[in-house]
Amino acid sequence: MTDSLPGRDRAAWQAKAAALSIEGRAFIDGAYVEARSGRRFDDVSPIDGRVVAKVARCEAVDVDAAVVAARAAFERGDWRRTDPKERKRVLLRFAELIRGDLERLALLETLDVGKPILNSINVDVPFAADCIAYYAEFADKLYDEIAPTAPNETALIRREPLGVVGAIVPWNYPLIITAWKLGPALLAGNSVVLKPAEQSPLSAIRLAQLGLDAGLPPGVLNVVPGFGEEAGKPLGLHPDVDMISFTGSTEVGKLMMRYAGESNLKRVALECGGKSPHVVMADADLEAAASGIAWGIYYNMGETCHAGSRVIVAAPVKDALLAAIEQVARTITLGHPFDPATQMGALIDQGHLGRVLGYIEAGVREGARIAFGGRQAFADSGGFYVEATVLDGVRPTMKVAREEIFGPVLTVSAVSDEAQALREANDTIYGLAAAVWTSDINVAHRLSNALRGGTVWVNTYDRSSLATPFGGFKQSGFGRDRSPHAIDKYADLKTIWTAYK
Repeated sequence: MTDSLPGRDRAAWQAKAAALSIEGRAFIDGAYVEARSGRRFDDVSPIDGRVVAKVARCEAVDVDAAVVAARAAFERGDWRRTDPKERKRVLLRFAELIRGDLERLALLETLDVGKPILNSINVDVPFAADCIAYYAEFADKLYDEIAPTAPNETALIRREPLGVVGAIVPWNYPLIITAWKLGPALLAGNSVVLKPAEQSPLSAIRLAQLGLDAGLPPGVLNVVPGFGEEAGKPLGLHPDVDMISFTGSTEVGKLMMRYAGESNLKRVALECGGKSPHVVMADADLEAAASGIAWGIYYNMGETCHAGSRVIVAAPVKDALLAAIEQVARTITLGHPFDPATQMGALIDQGHLGRVLGYIEAGVREGARIAFGGRQAFADSGGFYVEATVLDGVRPTMKVAREEIFGPVLTVSAVSDEAQALREANDTIYGLAAAVWTSDINVAHRLSNALRGGTVWVNTYDRSSLATPFGGFKQSGFGRDRSPHAIDKYADLKTIWTAYK
């Protein structure tokens, strides 16, 4: 990966970040506003533990104001009734403004979540823009349907927006996952109330202004930063929200289902946790597998919902695979996120650092062996860093094999045959993703069909496209982001049946 803004070293990026003017207010009805209570919370950078902004601490009254604004915009119809060509133009302009704001958005993302600046520059910001542009192109290409009826009748089947969508996004990929929700929700004609994670509100707050500048009418896109109990819960319970689109933990996803039932039976779409397995057969290309496995768990510091966190490998090749994974891991540079050489940055906060280290300790207590890594790094920096880690000798019943760690920790277990590998791979409450590594096409087909996951890769990992749906089975949630299929969840079908004399 190369720097798309060449000539910058760590000091230059840090100077750029220090010079940023950061907006921390909520965005409601086309304007930045403080929380009604006047309260703010500290936005702490995981890079060094510094407070980088004071952010509006929204509560139920602020959520209500945002929902009222979103509903008023929806009822006025100045977005949902827009000519499709105009809606396309506005969304394409939104995407271009995101691209034009590349440096600011990338700095905000890296400051907020500790990911390497080159990932923010080359991946997160461009992918967010691409997503908005992708859905913009559907605006004048989606057709309604005519059902077959008797000659003197017409049955028109129309796709209509739901109304007010509450979008709740996590802290690991704030820009990308926000775009996954905004693109199809806005395309369909909805108004949106966006609640970013309290750990990562800055890029969402900036996106609101860019959306307004692109031509989104006031009230169509609102942002309410705050804590889950104080802002996320009121959004989930609000009786005038028609849908919650949530990405985050399975635990909170279950709460969103409960809130929907306790309020107005609003639609809910969930993309939750994962514990994705790599099944590595004895005939696999171990060098390719090692590269896919290492990058699949250490990219974004392992803070990826579909991170390939479990390796289930044929016993005869386990040691060779482990050695190859370690060799790749040693080429992945852990360092300061504003250093262009860094490929692994900081974990999101102090609490999560403790959680990840706690899982490593629990694995050792239960009998696993640290093959490499396992320690906190750069403790004097004030930031939250953990080495790339492998736990070997993991049994399927261990805590580290069953629970989502959400950090740079890979578990490895050896199996005797294909049947045992499949049993262990599917023995999880999650079903977000999986991978098969083999040179036998028959094994590849058998296992990819039998693995329970929303995405199964064969001899690769983490390849993706906006054209393919993303989501999971089981307690990884339901509903799909990306692809044309994502549009369906933000719209409903209406039949208009007309009889003629």
